[in-house]
Amino acid sequence: MKEVKILKEKSREYKGTAYYKYKINLPETMLSIAGFKAGDILEIIASRGSIQLRKPENQEK
Repeated sequence: MKEVKILKEKSREYKGTAYYKYKINLPETMLSIAGFKAGDILEIIASRGSIQLRKPENQEK
Protein backbone atom coordinates (compact mmCIF):
# COMPACT_ATOMS: atom_id res chain seq x y z
CA MET A 1 0.00 0.00 0.00
CA LYS A 2 1.24 3.48 -0.88
CA GLU A 3 0.21 6.74 0.74
CA VAL A 4 -0.63 9.86 -1.26
CA LYS A 5 -1.43 13.40 -0.21
CA ILE A 6 -4.52 15.34 -1.36
CA LEU A 7 -3.50 18.60 -3.01
CA LYS A 8 -5.79 21.65 -3.08
CA GLU A 9 -5.37 23.90 -6.11
CA LYS A 10 -7.20 27.13 -6.81
CA SER A 11 -8.71 26.75 -10.27
CA ARG A 12 -10.29 30.18 -10.63
CA GLU A 13 -11.90 33.11 -8.90
CA TYR A 14 -15.20 34.58 -10.00
CA LYS A 15 -16.91 37.60 -8.46
CA GLY A 16 -14.80 37.29 -5.32
CA THR A 17 -15.45 33.57 -4.83
CA ALA A 18 -12.53 31.15 -5.13
CA TYR A 19 -13.13 27.75 -6.73
CA TYR A 20 -10.81 24.84 -5.98
CA LYS A 21 -10.05 21.43 -7.39
CA TYR A 22 -8.38 18.60 -5.55
CA LYS A 23 -5.68 16.33 -6.96
CA ILE A 24 -3.63 13.31 -6.01
CA ASN A 25 -0.52 12.03 -7.76
CA LEU A 26 -0.77 8.30 -8.35
CA PRO A 27 2.44 6.28 -8.60
CA GLU A 28 2.98 4.80 -12.07
CA THR A 29 3.31 1.32 -10.56
CA MET A 30 -0.21 1.60 -9.06
CA LEU A 31 -1.64 2.67 -12.43
CA SER A 32 0.10 -0.25 -14.11
CA ILE A 33 -1.21 -2.76 -11.55
CA ALA A 34 -4.76 -1.40 -12.02
CA GLY A 35 -4.42 -1.46 -15.81
CA PHE A 36 -4.98 2.31 -16.11
CA LYS A 37 -3.17 4.64 -18.47
CA ALA A 38 -3.16 8.39 -19.15
CA GLY A 39 -6.36 9.46 -20.88
CA ASP A 40 -8.54 6.65 -19.50
CA ILE A 41 -12.08 7.58 -18.45
CA LEU A 42 -12.78 6.39 -14.90
CA GLU A 43 -15.82 6.17 -12.64
CA ILE A 44 -15.42 7.53 -9.13
CA ILE A 45 -17.27 6.01 -6.18
CA ALA A 46 -17.10 7.73 -2.82
CA SER A 47 -18.26 6.65 0.60
CA ARG A 48 -17.23 7.76 4.06
CA GLY A 49 -13.49 7.14 4.37
CA SER A 50 -13.06 5.68 0.87
CA ILE A 51 -12.73 6.76 -2.76
CA GLN A 52 -12.56 4.12 -5.50
CA LEU A 53 -11.63 4.56 -9.15
CA ARG A 54 -12.57 2.02 -11.80
CA LYS A 55 -13.09 1.75 -15.53
CA PRO A 56 -16.76 1.92 -16.52
CA GLU A 57 -18.16 -1.50 -17.39
CA ASN A 58 -19.57 -0.25 -20.70
CA GLN A 59 -16.36 1.54 -21.78
CA GLU A 60 -15.23 0.74 -25.31
CA LYS A 61 -11.73 -0.69 -25.61
